[in-house]
Amino acid sequence: MGKKQLNVRVDATTAEMARERAEQQGISMNQYIERLVLQDMGEAGLRFVDAAAQFMKEYESEFLTEFGERVGAEERQR
Repeated sequence: MGKKQLNVRVDATTAEMARERAEQQGISMNQYIERLVLQDMGEAGLRFVDAAAQFMKEYESEFLTEFGERVGAEERQR
């Protein structure tokens, strides 16, 4: 997959902290920013799954009432 260039503006302190962290990890600034974004997406995905599980737990009986028989009938037809 090809790479896209992003231009990001941050204050001088934030830029320096990012440079230092990248250097401490022995990676480029590009790699550091890419890791941060991927890490954030992973955490967002986990939060989504947790929220979906909680939603299903709270509304399970309503779903079974509305869709339970249809799902069972569809599976019996297969």
